[in-house]
Amino acid sequence: MPLQRSDIASKFVDRFGSPPRWVVRAPGRVNLIGEHTDYNDGFALPLAIDRAVWIALRPCGDRRVDVHSVDFDDTDRFLLDDLVKTSDGWEEYLKGTAWSLQEAGLAISGWEGVIQGDVPLGAGLSSSAALELATARAFAAVDSLDWEPAAMARLAQRAENQWVGVNCGIMDQLISAAGRRNCALLIDCRTLEFTPVAFPDGVAVAVLDTSTRRGLVDSAYNERRRQCEETARRFGVKALRDVDANMFERLAGCLDESTRRRAKHVVTENDRTVRAAEAMRRGDLAELGTLLVESHRSLRDDFEVSNDALDAMVEAALAHPACHGARMTGAGFGGCAVALIDAARAESFVEEVSADYLVRTSLTPAVYVCEATDGASVVEAE
Repeated sequence: MPLQRSDIASKFVDRFGSPPRWVVRAPGRVNLIGEHTDYNDGFALPLAIDRAVWIALRPCGDRRVDVHSVDFDDTDRFLLDDLVKTSDGWEEYLKGTAWSLQEAGLAISGWEGVIQGDVPLGAGLSSSAALELATARAFAAVDSLDWEPAAMARLAQRAENQWVGVNCGIMDQLISAAGRRNCALLIDCRTLEFTPVAFPDGVAVAVLDTSTRRGLVDSAYNERRRQCEETARRFGVKALRDVDANMFERLAGCLDESTRRRAKHVVTENDRTVRAAEAMRRGDLAELGTLLVESHRSLRDDFEVSNDALDAMVEAALAHPACHGARMTGAGFGGCAVALIDAARAESFVEEVSADYLVRTSLTPAVYVCEATDGASVVEAE
């Protein structure tokens, strides 16, 4: 069962002896379609999910941050006037966010708090973006900062790029900041404009955790991004967003085979994502499902970021009669898949796909149905 406000508030009382001044939350996300398009200025169609990072906090009246992580059973303290990266741990996401806010000229103050989340770590559901946006929401609460989702998402992305060292695009942070209940967001990752797209009646989104994990910093993620950027330069455009199918076919001959396939994925994925949003608006689940499957094949064969476990999970999901379509989601190399399913048959889907995947891989998955929720928010204030 997802965490509740009362869970984190009671842990704050246990640690500090009185109720928190604020409780804030920022959700993880699952991306329906539009993978590895965000850092190519393209399109993505994610939803914020009902798994989040929560912070219960109160101001401390000085320039220090004192925070305890329930998940890691660890406490960290740092000074806003002396921010230094000292590890690769969870605390660096908080320090990086503080650094980014101050670099942008925002006046922030210290606080003390307790942090807990139920976004699975390393599963491709953007636990890091949720932590960054929850931290930004905490600082905004303490100092009554204006909350503009796109601007805060940019600052959180800068923290992950320049402080943590993961060269991610903007999609994860933006959906965590700006998610809408019962909707996916069609995000233009160049302009940061986003359009809510309501889910058709009778469908649900299932997250399928393969129980395999990857580390983005140590993976081939940054290599894929470099290949895309180099291709855009060779084509004389700002980003692969500016390449349509006709241009790609005309110019792809100058690329080596590996780079050609990487670029092909991005060009076709942008087209699939826009078409998927249109299919959702029409309630065309058959086309939407087909586009999800095509996306997985492209990620597997052209972008080469799937793995055996993800492929097995997608196959298990597609074999169930409740499933309209499924694909790996997130950066890849492990983590989760996503499936669009009939809500009325969600229980049998979870049970039967879990069992099928176990037979296929000998791994025990975590499969659960999620709801689209609002983005980062102050849940409660005194």
